[in-house]
Amino acid sequence: MNLDQLFELDRLAKEDSRKYNKNRGIYRDITDDSGPHFLGIVGPRGVGKTVILKQLASTHERSFYVSLDAMEGSLFDLVKTLYETMRMKVFLLDEVHFYPSFEADLKKIYDYFDIKVIFTSSVALGMYESGYDLSRRVLLKNLYPFSLGEYAFFKYGQEYPVLTIHDIVKKNIPVEALKAGEHFIPYLKGGLMPFALEEPRPLPLLRNILNTIIYKDIPRIGRLLTEELDKIDRLVRFIGLSGIDGINASSLAANVHITKYKAEQYLTLLERAFVLHRVMPMGSNVLKEPKIVMALPYRLLFRPFDEIVGGLREDFFVEAVKALGKDIFYLKSTRGRKTPDYLICDFEDVVFEIGGKGKGRSQFKGIGVHNKVILSDGYEMRDIRRPLFLMGLVQKSDRHY
Repeated sequence: MNLDQLFELDRLAKEDSRKYNKNRGIYRDITDDSGPHFLGIVGPRGVGKTVILKQLASTHERSFYVSLDAMEGSLFDLVKTLYETMRMKVFLLDEVHFYPSFEADLKKIYDYFDIKVIFTSSVALGMYESGYDLSRRVLLKNLYPFSLGEYAFFKYGQEYPVLTIHDIVKKNIPVEALKAGEHFIPYLKGGLMPFALEEPRPLPLLRNILNTIIYKDIPRIGRLLTEELDKIDRLVRFIGLSGIDGINASSLAANVHITKYKAEQYLTLLERAFVLHRVMPMGSNVLKEPKIVMALPYRLLFRPFDEIVGGLREDFFVEAVKALGKDIFYLKSTRGRKTPDYLICDFEDVVFEIGGKGKGRSQFKGIGVHNKVILSDGYEMRDIRRPLFLMGLVQKSDRHY
């Protein structure tokens, strides 16, 4: 453990934080949190977790930032040394999934020292299901790419009204909110990734991120053979080249030439690494398989925008709902009959169809719910049709950025 080197990295991190003069909503959530628990920021690579951690490091007194992918030695010993000799009270730990005994060390740190720990990880952590009792010690917060509202704020300094899903269903939409639609296409084309604020061509960077996830992150969270990583790469490529309908573990197993068990294992790892989302079917029929959608904007790595805009619409809707912390289900089609796409938990009386201008009431024939909504391109807001981009203005709370 080279303390001089770690202190230098801490200094550089705090210095780097001065470049960022805007904060995301999660920053205020964390600074307002006064509970005794530790906090974890979990989200995709490239989403800005490190920036938030550096901002926190520069504003907390007696804080220390360390990236665990660059640290050697014991984390517990480091915290003990800095706490006892320098009275460090806040530890900002970046990329904790690179530290093999993190959960064990975190439990000891919580039990022995009166400090605050805030950490990040680029994979969803299963610490609540681990052998360590961390349920009362750690609160995990998911961080997703920019919402459409955040993108407009960080890119152009523009702010739009915050909406609820109920506002969209009931057509309670201020005129000012409709102006956000001008940003929707560049947002879908990669603008939602924070690094796109400074990088006009974000897709090559996104390709590098995906390769890092498959060949570096996933081997750390799953015991896999080297040749399996190429199969995961092929599986992701097949999803990216395909349409939305019919993509599940069985179809992937058949097309990538792996067992269904392996397909399900790979899908679990990719979901934990925030590359895709699995949407469960509505109902209790165990024969129905989860539907697979990609996290935005990975689909753009495999086909041009105009060819996959339908898939991007559904990716956007699912991720917007996930970012709200709500469960979402798909409604399975039956042979010869059209059905709408999605139902959101807490809104069981509303079904949503995601699509273009050709979608209409026929999508809902035989669906026995009161509220039916089509979310589509453009600005049309009459009958049951609403602009899809409005989902990008919905937030968990009424806070601005």
